Amino acid sequence: MIRSTLCYMEKDGNYLMLLRNKKKKDLNKGKWIGVGGKFEENETPEECLKREVLEETGVVLKRYAFLGIVEFRNDVCEDEDMYLFTASEWDGDIDMDCIEGTLKWIPKEEIMDLELWEGDRVFLNKMLEGIETVNLTLRYHDNELIGTEERK
Repeated sequence: MIRSTLCYMEKDGNYLMLLRNKKKKDLNKGKWIGVGGKFEENETPEECLKREVLEETGVVLKRYAFLGIVEFRNDVCEDEDMYLFTASEWDGDIDMDCIEGTLKWIPKEEIMDLELWEGDRVFLNKMLEGIETVNLTLRYHDNELIGTEERK
């Protein structure tokens, strides 16, 4: 089981989005996602969040919120539990030259026009509607979304 974090940094009605376009082998290649990544051994979700945001943007988070856990169940890759966060304050200027791909501020009203995973659309819709708790199980078959279940 993979454990990861994903953070949507917010500023002036925009989310900082990452187009995964730099690695040759990347499950997310060509998709827009937030910033984040896999847990290292013995890391807490907050430690992983802060480390990944620093690695991908060069900034230190000051204010962030935990929204919930999104469980990805997929028959073509390892299951993943992703800890979902938003962030609204950080120290420093974001380095837009990310090693993972292209970073860009995207107006929230344009997010759904991007090339996204179908499951990401489910939790992003909730976030854009202002829902503050997101706990989902997303089921994929051959990388196609086949089921969505909300958990309490």
